[in-house]
Amino acid sequence: MATSIKKIVAASLIGTTIEWYDFFLYGSAAALVFNKLFFPESDPLTGTLLAFLTYAVGFVARPLGGLVFGHFGDRLGRKTLLVVSLLMMGAATFLIGCLPTYETLGPSAALLLTALRLVQGFALGGEWGGAVLIVSEHGDTARRGFWASWPQAGAPGGNLLATGVLAALAAWQSDEAFLSWGWRVPFLLSGVLVLIGLWIRLTISESPVFQEAPPEKAPPIVGVLRHHWKDVLTAIGARLAENISFYLLTVFVITYAKSVKIDNSTVLNAVLIASAIHFVTIPMWGALSDRIGRRPIYLAGAAGIGVWIFAFFPLVDTGNFLVITLAITVGLLFHGMMYGPQAAFFSELFGTRMRYTGVSIGAQLSAIVAGALAPIIAVALLKSYSSSLPISVYLGLAALLTLGAVYAARETQGSDLAERIHAR
Repeated sequence: MATSIKKIVAASLIGTTIEWYDFFLYGSAAALVFNKLFFPESDPLTGTLLAFLTYAVGFVARPLGGLVFGHFGDRLGRKTLLVVSLLMMGAATFLIGCLPTYETLGPSAALLLTALRLVQGFALGGEWGGAVLIVSEHGDTARRGFWASWPQAGAPGGNLLATGVLAALAAWQSDEAFLSWGWRVPFLLSGVLVLIGLWIRLTISESPVFQEAPPEKAPPIVGVLRHHWKDVLTAIGARLAENISFYLLTVFVITYAKSVKIDNSTVLNAVLIASAIHFVTIPMWGALSDRIGRRPIYLAGAAGIGVWIFAFFPLVDTGNFLVITLAITVGLLFHGMMYGPQAAFFSELFGTRMRYTGVSIGAQLSAIVAGALAPIIAVALLKSYSSSLPISVYLGLAALLTLGAVYAARETQGSDLAERIHAR
């Protein structure tokens, strides 16, 4: 069993890292160059806002991807859908690297960019649920929080990879070369990474919990709405502060740093170091949730980020590399307290033959109002008020909503994933 679960975790982690690399690469590029390449006729902040709108489109597609992948994942199994999602994401990202820009194609270039972003979002909407479930359903109950947190580490892992590649290119190239062709390299690299991830994912076995569960007659979405609608609301609420904080700390911070005259390499390297620490600590929070429960860790993370965000932007304003790194790192530690236990927490809310659908819908619906809008709202607030305080208030309010949702939820630690429908 130990060898089996380690192989499952490795396959899931590598796959999610590649998928998140693809997804986050777009966000970083939107903050750095897409405003100039695809919306050159707008002023810098408006161009960035338009670039982030195309970025948000990916989030809008995620619930649809979650519903489609969840339906077939609950009917056909987790493994097949994980392979499909990886192929879709990789193809879309590679094609973004081949796109002509506004200079060549005019407004049509932005339309093609948006279409490929939709494919990315659709694929990621199905990826997350399958990746955390195939680990949760292979792992033992006592250490489920620890094992299931590893696919979660794929988010900072992908962000680490995307930011690292962009930081290296920014350091080794002139701004002109990076804007001309250098930005394409990380997107084209995705093709190689996907082949590696695909080979690994094809070697893993299907979830034993899924294989042993009797099929449901009704479509999975019907079962979710009938038996688990409160759990879907819990997942949506729990994701608010977690999702908003992550995108403010890792994506919007790049735009914010530019607005206060901090160079790209400084903030990219700070995000790089903070993401490395985030990657290592997420499984620690998952393991701790196996000892004291999912809710206490999650609540501490939501409260922590709700307070820390008011110190975050003043620390970034210093322009000091070490201080900026500290600000992002502490913020991501609080984020990890929510994100680490999240996979096991959400998996334990739903019955087996509706779990993929329930987990995906709950998580991805929240992504629209949280992660999708976070950079857009933050840029709009910054443009309107020329101050970071309204942005801090925005996340602080989200943290209060997350605290309420998680506090009202039941503790799921120790739940039997083989149950057909979990007791309320």
